[in-house]
Amino acid sequence: MRIPARFAPLVFSALLSAIMVCIVSAFVLTTTQGLHAGLWSQWLKSCATTWPVAFPTVAVVAPWVRGVVARITA
Repeated sequence: MRIPARFAPLVFSALLSAIMVCIVSAFVLTTTQGLHAGLWSQWLKSCATTWPVAFPTVAVVAPWVRGVVARITA
C-alpha cells in the first residue's frame, strides 16, 4: 500500500513523533524508576498520553525548522 505524496508531511510527523516519544519515554522511565515489573504497561501509557501532544507539535514545528536549517546552511 502506497500513501499519496501529498500526505508525506503528516506521515513524517506521525513517524518522527512516535519514534521520539517511544525512545524518550522509555529513557525517562528507566532512568527515574529503573527496570521493574510494571515498566511495560507504564511505558505504553506514557507513549499513549504524550504522542497526541508530540504529533501536532512536530507537524507545526518541522516546516519552520527546515526553513531555519535551509537559511543557515550552505
